[in-house]
Amino acid sequence: MTPRQRKELREHIDVSIRQTIDEIAALEARSAPIEPDCSLGRLTRLEAMGEQQVNGHALSEARIRLNRLKYALTRIDHESYGVCEVCEEAIPFGRLRIMPEATRCVACASRKEG
Repeated sequence: MTPRQRKELREHIDVSIRQTIDEIAALEARSAPIEPDCSLGRLTRLEAMGEQQVNGHALSEARIRLNRLKYALTRIDHESYGVCEVCEEAIPFGRLRIMPEATRCVACASRKEG
């Protein structure tokens, strides 16, 4: 990976971290507990509780991504950044551009999921 590519990825990670922090703040607000005395109908309350659960899951995923992005930022100047942790081949720059926290190439990530 070239120094220019590393710089581009570092900037992309910084932007992604800021966006994820904003997303977490919004999800925290939407995941707040529903007040029991709130004047919602029974079905509306159930819908709100279902939406709260979905937002809670999205919040959890966003927090995980934030931690992975921060970790990627600490590793970006190391030789191991951009190298698959399984097959030790270079992870294509395009994948890192989309998912800078990736630690596996597409083939190894697909095998893990399958």
